Amino acid sequence: MPERCSPLITASAETAAAGPADAGAVPPRAVIIGQIEQEIPRLRRFARAMVRDAVLADDLVQECLERALSRLHLWQPGTNLRAWLFTILRNLHINGIRRRQSVVDIDDEAQAAIGSAPGSQMDRLELRDLRRALQLLPTEQREVVLLIGLEGISYGEAADILKISIGTVKSRLSRGRRALRLLMEGYTAAEAARDAA
Repeated sequence: MPERCSPLITASAETAAAGPADAGAVPPRAVIIGQIEQEIPRLRRFARAMVRDAVLADDLVQECLERALSRLHLWQPGTNLRAWLFTILRNLHINGIRRRQSVVDIDDEAQAAIGSAPGSQMDRLELRDLRRALQLLPTEQREVVLLIGLEGISYGEAADILKISIGTVKSRLSRGRRALRLLMEGYTAAEAARDAA
Protein backbone atom coordinates (compact mmCIF):
# COMPACT_ATOMS: atom_id res chain seq x y z
CA MET A 1 0.00 0.00 0.00
CA PRO A 2 2.51 2.62 -1.18
CA GLU A 3 -0.11 5.40 -0.88
CA ARG A 4 -0.21 4.91 2.86
CA CYS A 5 3.56 4.89 3.23
CA SER A 6 4.46 7.73 0.85
CA PRO A 7 3.31 10.57 3.16
CA LEU A 8 5.50 9.16 5.92
CA ILE A 9 8.49 8.98 3.64
CA THR A 10 7.83 12.47 2.24
CA ALA A 11 7.45 13.91 5.73
CA SER A 12 10.53 12.11 6.95
CA ALA A 13 12.51 13.28 3.93
CA GLU A 14 11.55 16.87 4.70
CA THR A 15 12.50 16.39 8.35
CA ALA A 16 15.78 14.79 7.35
CA ALA A 17 16.51 17.62 4.90
CA ALA A 18 15.86 20.18 7.62
CA GLY A 19 18.29 18.49 10.00
CA PRO A 20 22.07 18.55 9.87
CA ALA A 21 23.59 16.90 6.80
CA ASP A 22 25.71 13.82 7.35
CA ALA A 23 29.27 14.52 6.30
CA GLY A 24 30.43 12.13 3.60
CA ALA A 25 27.02 10.47 3.23
CA VAL A 26 27.08 8.37 0.08
CA PRO A 27 24.48 8.23 -1.48
CA PRO A 28 22.38 11.34 -0.65
CA ARG A 29 19.40 10.95 1.68
CA ALA A 30 16.88 11.36 -1.14
CA VAL A 31 18.43 8.41 -2.98
CA ILE A 32 18.40 6.25 0.15
CA ILE A 33 14.77 7.16 0.83
CA GLY A 34 13.95 6.21 -2.77
CA GLN A 35 15.63 2.85 -2.24
CA ILE A 36 13.64 2.35 0.96
CA GLU A 37 10.41 3.08 -0.92
CA GLN A 38 11.31 0.36 -3.44
CA GLU A 39 11.51 -2.20 -0.60
CA ILE A 40 7.99 -1.50 0.71
CA PRO A 41 6.26 -4.25 -1.32
CA ARG A 42 8.78 -6.85 -0.12
CA LEU A 43 8.46 -5.68 3.48
CA ARG A 44 4.66 -5.89 3.24
CA ARG A 45 4.71 -9.42 1.80
CA PHE A 46 7.07 -10.63 4.51
CA ALA A 47 5.08 -8.93 7.27
CA ARG A 48 1.78 -10.37 5.98
CA ALA A 49 3.25 -13.85 5.82
CA MET A 50 4.54 -13.53 9.38
CA VAL A 51 1.47 -12.05 11.12
CA ARG A 52 -1.33 -13.33 8.82
CA ASP A 53 -3.29 -10.09 9.18
CA ALA A 54 -3.14 -7.39 6.51
CA VAL A 55 -3.88 -4.51 8.89
CA LEU A 56 -1.35 -5.62 11.50
CA ALA A 57 1.20 -6.26 8.75
CA ASP A 58 0.73 -2.77 7.32
CA ASP A 59 1.09 -1.29 10.81
CA LEU A 60 4.28 -3.31 11.29
CA VAL A 61 5.70 -2.06 7.99
CA GLN A 62 4.72 1.52 8.85
CA GLU A 63 6.50 1.20 12.19
CA CYS A 64 9.51 -0.30 10.41
CA LEU A 65 9.65 2.63 7.97
CA GLU A 66 9.31 5.16 10.77
CA ARG A 67 12.11 3.51 12.70
CA ALA A 68 14.36 3.22 9.62
CA LEU A 69 13.87 6.85 8.62
CA SER A 70 14.33 8.18 12.15
CA ARG A 71 17.54 6.15 12.48
CA LEU A 72 18.82 6.56 8.94
CA HIS A 73 22.04 7.98 10.36
CA LEU A 74 22.75 4.51 11.83
CA TRP A 75 22.73 2.78 8.43
CA GLN A 76 26.24 2.39 7.06
CA PRO A 77 26.54 3.37 3.38
CA GLY A 78 27.84 0.45 1.36
CA THR A 79 26.07 -2.13 3.52
CA ASN A 80 22.94 -4.00 2.51
CA LEU A 81 19.97 -1.64 2.92
CA ARG A 82 17.42 -4.42 2.29
CA ALA A 83 18.92 -6.61 5.02
CA TRP A 84 18.91 -3.63 7.39
CA LEU A 85 15.19 -2.99 6.73
CA PHE A 86 14.21 -6.65 7.06
CA THR A 87 16.18 -6.84 10.32
CA ILE A 88 14.25 -3.85 11.69
CA LEU A 89 10.94 -5.40 10.58
CA ARG A 90 11.76 -8.79 12.09
CA ASN A 91 12.93 -7.25 15.38
CA LEU A 92 9.73 -5.20 15.64
CA HIS A 93 7.70 -8.36 15.03
CA ILE A 94 9.61 -10.27 17.71
CA ASN A 95 9.24 -7.37 20.17
CA GLY A 96 5.49 -7.35 19.48
CA ILE A 97 5.28 -11.05 20.29
CA ARG A 98 7.27 -10.49 23.48
CA ARG A 99 4.83 -7.77 24.52
CA ARG A 100 2.13 -10.42 23.95
CA GLN A 101 0.18 -8.31 21.56
CA SER A 102 -2.96 -10.09 20.53
CA VAL A 103 -2.88 -11.29 16.95
CA VAL A 104 -6.31 -11.75 15.44
CA ASP A 105 -6.80 -14.91 13.40
CA ILE A 106 -8.41 -13.82 10.17
CA ASP A 107 -9.04 -17.15 8.49
CA ASP A 108 -12.39 -15.90 7.17
CA GLU A 109 -10.82 -12.80 5.61
CA ALA A 110 -7.95 -14.87 4.21
CA GLN A 111 -10.45 -17.32 2.74
CA ALA A 112 -12.34 -14.45 1.12
CA ALA A 113 -9.12 -13.11 -0.40
CA ILE A 114 -8.14 -16.56 -1.65
CA GLY A 115 -11.63 -17.05 -3.07
CA SER A 116 -11.35 -13.88 -5.14
CA ALA A 117 -8.13 -14.99 -6.81
CA PRO A 118 -8.41 -16.41 -10.30
CA GLY A 119 -7.88 -20.13 -10.65
CA SER A 120 -9.59 -23.37 -9.91
CA GLN A 121 -11.05 -24.47 -6.63
CA MET A 122 -8.12 -26.88 -6.22
CA ASP A 123 -5.64 -24.02 -6.58
CA ARG A 124 -7.42 -22.06 -3.86
CA LEU A 125 -7.49 -25.08 -1.56
CA GLU A 126 -3.79 -25.75 -2.13
CA LEU A 127 -2.97 -22.12 -1.38
CA ARG A 128 -5.02 -22.28 1.82
CA ASP A 129 -3.25 -25.50 2.83
CA LEU A 130 0.14 -23.96 2.08
CA ARG A 131 -0.63 -20.94 4.28
CA ARG A 132 -1.70 -23.19 7.12
CA ALA A 133 1.34 -25.45 6.66
CA LEU A 134 3.65 -22.42 6.76
CA GLN A 135 2.15 -21.40 10.09
CA LEU A 136 2.90 -24.87 11.49
CA LEU A 137 6.62 -24.59 10.75
CA PRO A 138 8.88 -23.55 13.61
CA THR A 139 9.48 -19.77 13.47
CA GLU A 140 13.15 -20.06 12.53
CA GLN A 141 12.34 -22.34 9.58
CA ARG A 142 9.33 -20.27 8.48
CA GLU A 143 11.42 -17.07 8.44
CA VAL A 144 14.07 -18.62 6.20
CA VAL A 145 11.50 -20.21 3.86
CA LEU A 146 9.67 -16.88 3.51
CA LEU A 147 12.79 -14.77 3.03
CA ILE A 148 14.35 -17.05 0.42
CA GLY A 149 11.29 -18.70 -1.11
CA LEU A 150 8.87 -15.77 -1.15
CA GLU A 151 11.15 -12.76 -1.30
CA GLY A 152 13.99 -14.29 -3.31
CA ILE A 153 16.57 -13.02 -0.86
CA SER A 154 20.03 -14.57 -1.13
CA TYR A 155 21.46 -16.86 1.53
CA GLY A 156 23.91 -14.12 2.50
CA GLU A 157 21.18 -11.51 2.92
CA ALA A 158 19.04 -13.94 4.92
CA ALA A 159 22.05 -14.67 7.15
CA ASP A 160 22.53 -10.92 7.72
CA ILE A 161 18.84 -10.36 8.49
CA LEU A 162 18.57 -13.30 10.88
CA LYS A 163 22.04 -12.85 12.40
CA ILE A 164 23.01 -16.46 11.71
CA SER A 165 25.60 -18.16 9.51
CA ILE A 166 24.93 -19.08 5.88
CA GLY A 167 25.29 -22.75 6.84
CA THR A 168 22.50 -22.35 9.40
CA VAL A 169 20.35 -20.62 6.76
CA LYS A 170 20.84 -23.53 4.37
CA SER A 171 20.13 -26.08 7.08
CA ARG A 172 16.93 -24.34 8.24
CA LEU A 173 15.79 -23.89 4.66
CA SER A 174 16.33 -27.55 3.86
CA ARG A 175 14.50 -28.72 6.99
CA GLY A 176 11.75 -26.13 6.47
CA ARG A 177 11.14 -27.14 2.86
CA ARG A 178 11.05 -30.81 3.78
CA ALA A 179 8.66 -30.20 6.68
CA LEU A 180 6.47 -28.04 4.44
CA ARG A 181 6.34 -30.79 1.81
CA LEU A 182 5.38 -33.35 4.47
CA LEU A 183 2.69 -31.08 5.91
CA MET A 184 1.25 -30.59 2.43
CA GLU A 185 1.14 -34.39 2.06
CA GLY A 186 -1.00 -34.68 5.18
CA TYR A 187 1.53 -35.39 7.92
CA THR A 188 0.85 -33.88 11.32
CA ALA A 189 3.12 -31.09 12.59
CA ALA A 190 4.83 -33.50 15.01
CA GLU A 191 5.41 -36.10 12.28
CA ALA A 192 6.72 -33.48 9.85
CA ALA A 193 9.07 -32.03 12.49
CA ARG A 194 10.40 -35.47 13.34
CA ASP A 195 10.86 -36.61 9.72
CA ALA A 196 12.36 -33.29 8.58
CA ALA A 197 14.98 -33.26 11.36
